[in-house]
Amino acid sequence: MTIRVLLADDQALLRSAFKVLVDSEPDMEVVGEAPDGAGAVALARSTRPDVVLMDIRMPGTDGLAATRMITADPELADVRIVMLTTFEVDEYVVQSLRAGASGFLGKGAEPEELLGAIRIAHAGEALLSPAATKGLIATFLAQGPGAETAGAGGGARTERLGALTAREREVLVLVAGGLSNDEIAERLDVSPLTVKTHVNRTMAKLGARDRAQLVVTAYESGLVRPRVE
Repeated sequence: MTIRVLLADDQALLRSAFKVLVDSEPDMEVVGEAPDGAGAVALARSTRPDVVLMDIRMPGTDGLAATRMITADPELADVRIVMLTTFEVDEYVVQSLRAGASGFLGKGAEPEELLGAIRIAHAGEALLSPAATKGLIATFLAQGPGAETAGAGGGARTERLGALTAREREVLVLVAGGLSNDEIAERLDVSPLTVKTHVNRTMAKLGARDRAQLVVTAYESGLVRPRVE
């Protein structure tokens, strides 16, 4: 299976570098390039990529607005978005997750990290760096939902927590803690396949696109409280 990648960045030189890197992989190909958010949305609708590498700050329609438009389109429900940012400690990072992005990556990341991020997002996993998962995300989400949450369906997902079984809530808490399916399986003494089933059912009940959205819901609902180190 070839992972179809769309590049959205206002810097042509950076897009070219990303294209060379992505196209060098046997399991990936770049299907489009956009210099702004509006172009990214249009290309997402015409090319149907698997993953969009989306710069947060772009002229005109920025990456956040473009992400909201893509995640709000039912026909693009399978598109995963990885936000690119110059500074990892940035409130825009949290806004991007609330908008429906699968995660984010710093522009200074190593090539292997970028390629790994594409594969992780394509697999439906949450792409949250340790620095963000342990501090930034929890801190900002604990401040309360913003306007982006309603747009991304966050409030509706929070209300659906009551539909979760006790086990599903337990799994949700562990997902929010950054644990993988294998780690959760070991913690609960069940098989990874069982955990995967619980995660998929939880996403379906909460209307979450992927694990990143489960993390957002867990914090915004108050099910998980951030730790103050």
